[in-house]
Amino acid sequence: MGVRNSQKQGETLKTLDGQERQLNAQNLLITVSDTPVALAGVMGGENTEVDESTQNIVLEAAIFDPVAVRKSARSQGGMRSEASTRYERGVNFAELETATHRAIELLIQLAGGKLICQDISDRRPDLTLQPRTIKLRLVRLNQILGPIDDDGEPGEISTADVERTLSALGCQLTATLDDKEETVWDVVVPPYRYRDLEREIDLIEEVARLYGYDRFMDTLPSESAAGFLSLDEELLRQIRAAFRAVGLNEVVQYSYAIEKLNNGSQVEIVNPMFTEYATLRSELISGLIQSFQTNLAQGNGALQAFEISKIFGRDETGLTETDVLAGIIGGDPGIGRWTTGGKPQPLTWYEAKGMLDSVCQSLNIPVEYQGDRSDRKLHPGRTASLWLEGQKLGYFGQLHPQLRQEKDLPAEVYVFQLNLDPILNYLAAEERLVPVFKTILPILHPIEILLSSPRSIYL
Repeated sequence: MGVRNSQKQGETLKTLDGQERQLNAQNLLITVSDTPVALAGVMGGENTEVDESTQNIVLEAAIFDPVAVRKSARSQGGMRSEASTRYERGVNFAELETATHRAIELLIQLAGGKLICQDISDRRPDLTLQPRTIKLRLVRLNQILGPIDDDGEPGEISTADVERTLSALGCQLTATLDDKEETVWDVVVPPYRYRDLEREIDLIEEVARLYGYDRFMDTLPSESAAGFLSLDEELLRQIRAAFRAVGLNEVVQYSYAIEKLNNGSQVEIVNPMFTEYATLRSELISGLIQSFQTNLAQGNGALQAFEISKIFGRDETGLTETDVLAGIIGGDPGIGRWTTGGKPQPLTWYEAKGMLDSVCQSLNIPVEYQGDRSDRKLHPGRTASLWLEGQKLGYFGQLHPQLRQEKDLPAEVYVFQLNLDPILNYLAAEERLVPVFKTILPILHPIEILLSSPRSIYL
């Protein structure tokens, strides 16, 4: 007998449910003379099925990787069996011998079988066969679980309660004292719990579960600190409020790339949910353009929106993440057209730029504009780069006519994308965090007010 993945073109196997299975490279097979007789960990083959005439049985006791079994079952159209369900959840590595001996014993007792020969090929890693030992601190346990109700008075779980509870689960405890004379146990976890008892907090959870949640006091802490926002979060809320004030709605999109580039700068996803979303986005404009198209197709009119999110890329140092702010403006922002005789009145370049300027003025950001033709998605004569204190923030411009025709969009569609970190650093400067008092009107002397009044004064 052997174990291998399916590698032959057109290889098939008829399983116990009577279906002919087309095998692929993800299927792990049990073979005899290199001929498949079973899908390992999923289902046996029909040509080796046991019936009334069976005289000789080859009994195999094996452990398969849960990931390999899951992939094999899914590649067969979501095939499910009792075996695949057990293997996908994981089985006890240390109890393989016990299960083997028990199966042989039942065949001898119930079917009158006779053991002819037995061979063992053990390739299990030593780590899975060694009992796991976890340190458990009594101080940490009481700190996590809190006081217990001891006849109306707050108390702590005793060492006897902890040892009694964990011993009932099959754990072996050895108690010692640390430097502070506090009790610490070395807890040996039983093999059948190796998947869910891995850390100290797992043991604490088991103690709470078996000791009884109802035996803990439900009193709240005596003191609590008020919550607060970080400086970056406060500044982000100010930026969002400024964009909403000029009529833009905030949108949140998937972090996947709409278009795949061939320059090697995009980050590929190892296990994408969909083949068309196999890379992470390196800019936000493409997603906003698609949202603009969807909005028009559904009859909701032009999209006026912005997004604050991350973009991903590669450079000589490795993977990169950058926080950016992007937006799209276009079409006729007016809801009704009764003032224009029913004709649409789309935004001009200066009006769209004025909306961005209004946001910068409300945030007190002195942005400068310079002509720019580097981005092929934008109109070469109607694109500008934005600068803040000599540092480039991003760009603003109108979509290129060729791109507009390909996407079937209106002519007046404008986009912008800005790096967020320079803006936050500028706003977070200490001299800008303290508001400066400014008078709304100049303070005048009462006599100056009388002299500046247009009305006649009679004395």
